[in-house]
Amino acid sequence: MIDYTTPGQIAAFIAESIQGVGGTVVFPDGYLKHAYEHARAAGGVCIADEVQTGFGRTGQHFWGFQLQGVIPDIVTLAKGIGNGVPLAAVVTTPQIASVLAKRIHFNTFGGNPVVCAQGKAVLEVIEREKLQANGLKVGNHILAGLERLELKHNLIGDVRGRGLMIGVELVKDRSTKEPAKAECARILELAREMDLLLGKGGLWGQTIRIKPPFCLTLADADFLIEVLDAAFARV
Repeated sequence: MIDYTTPGQIAAFIAESIQGVGGTVVFPDGYLKHAYEHARAAGGVCIADEVQTGFGRTGQHFWGFQLQGVIPDIVTLAKGIGNGVPLAAVVTTPQIASVLAKRIHFNTFGGNPVVCAQGKAVLEVIEREKLQANGLKVGNHILAGLERLELKHNLIGDVRGRGLMIGVELVKDRSTKEPAKAECARILELAREMDLLLGKGGLWGQTIRIKPPFCLTLADADFLIEVLDAAFARV
C-alpha cells in the first residue's frame, strides 16, 4: 500500500486493536508489530483506536494493543471511559503533544469538569470491583457456550474474540463462507423478541457482535447462550 499508493511518506497508520464494527476481527499474532514497523519506516505515527477495546474489555489486558505487544504513538479513548456521558480522550507522547499545542484545537466538550470527574470515578470502579477480571471470566464462559452452539448449528461459521468483545460470524455454507446476511438479521430479531439485544457488524452485516457491560454475570451469559440457541433453532 505504501509502495504503490503513496509517495513513500505517510502521516499515520490507525487501527482498532480488534476490529469492532468490522466484525470483531482479531488480528493474527504480530500483525500490528509489523504494520507499525512499516508505518514508522515511512515517517508515519502509529495510532491505536481503543474506543471499543480499551479499559479492560479484552480481559487479558487493560488496552487492546497490549495483545499485540506494541506501543502506539497516539491512543484514542471514548465511550467506556464515560459510562454513558460524552467523554473522550487522547493520550500521546510529549513530543506530539507539544506540536499540537502550537495549533488551534477545538472540542465542543473539551475540559468539562463534570464528565472528567465521572471518567475518574469509572476508572476507580473498574479497579475496585475487578471488572476486567470479571470480563475475562464471563467472556470465556460465553465463548465456550458459543463454541458448543457452533457444533450444533451449521449457520455459525466462526466464533472469535477476547474477553467481552465477541463476534459470531454467520455463513450460508462453511466451505464457501458465503455471508448469511439475512439470517443474521433474523437471528437478531428473534433474540430481541426473547429480550436479548445484540448488534451486528462485518462487511456484509453477517456477524453478531456481543459487547456487553463489564458487570455481566455468569447467569446473564447462560441466558444469552440459551436465547441464541433457541433463535438459531428457528432459522
